[in-house]
Amino acid sequence: MSARDVIIIGSGPAGLTAAIYTARANLKPLVIEGIQAGGQLMLTTDVENYPGFPDGIVGPDLMAKFREQAERFGAEFVTADVDEVDLSSHPFRVRVAGHDETARSVIVSTGAQARMLGLPNEHDLLGHGVSTCATCDGFFFRGHDIAVVGGGDSALEEANFLTKFADKVTLVHRRKELRASKIMQDRAFANPKIEFLWNSVVTDVKGDGRVEALELSDIETGDTSELPVTGMFVAIGHDPNTKLFVGQLELDDGGYIVTRPGSTVTAVPGVFAAGDVQDHIFRQAITAAGSGCMAALETERYLETLADVSTSVE
Repeated sequence: MSARDVIIIGSGPAGLTAAIYTARANLKPLVIEGIQAGGQLMLTTDVENYPGFPDGIVGPDLMAKFREQAERFGAEFVTADVDEVDLSSHPFRVRVAGHDETARSVIVSTGAQARMLGLPNEHDLLGHGVSTCATCDGFFFRGHDIAVVGGGDSALEEANFLTKFADKVTLVHRRKELRASKIMQDRAFANPKIEFLWNSVVTDVKGDGRVEALELSDIETGDTSELPVTGMFVAIGHDPNTKLFVGQLELDDGGYIVTRPGSTVTAVPGVFAAGDVQDHIFRQAITAAGSGCMAALETERYLETLADVSTSVE
């Protein structure tokens, strides 16, 4: 069986946008969407900041529309996880569901996962007061008292941002001092809406269908207390889904795929990376979709160069 033009690994906004563009370019993409298809938006209830939906849209519905559009133009889907990849030779080999697929180009859009606290109620209340994205969900907490868990730059950036909406933001941190940069600390300490709870960890998220309070434990004394809040933003970092590519693609210290600045080009010619798997700064559906478009266009140009080489050899 001859190699495909392109295989897309991942089916969030980046992967499905790449599928739409490559399918319309008649590249007949194979999208390996994974068992948990659709990316992080599948865990999101209301999406109100994606252009074109003035009344908002539920995350899974938005991803269903992406997928339907890609399918309409001829994208093919496999609902399984990739077992392994071999990017060391051309065509590239991707093993999925027990057999090998080969392709002249690969777009990696496997995304990233927000680190969670691992509490029993946390996952049930995700999207119902528990969030991992202040930019996405801050608007819903106008006039509320909420908490941010973490102590790095991301946590302080989220806390500062959330004070635009919330009446009070309590930063819960397990240590006596913050890990964030001095400029971020100064900004947070100067914000009258931010309060700090030191040496504290969240041991339970309470609420029946909606966050109502956090149970806290003092690390030094072991004392427990309850913090009444309607929202908890977990800001303890993200983990890119790049285990498949260790030793195959260049990764940065955080495990994200390194791409050429202003591009989706990786260190391996013919392999492109888009979305949260290579973006640890913006992490938005709209920016992921934009980079998926970039990856598709760069893939198309790359395949054209291969055709030129083939023609010149002949």
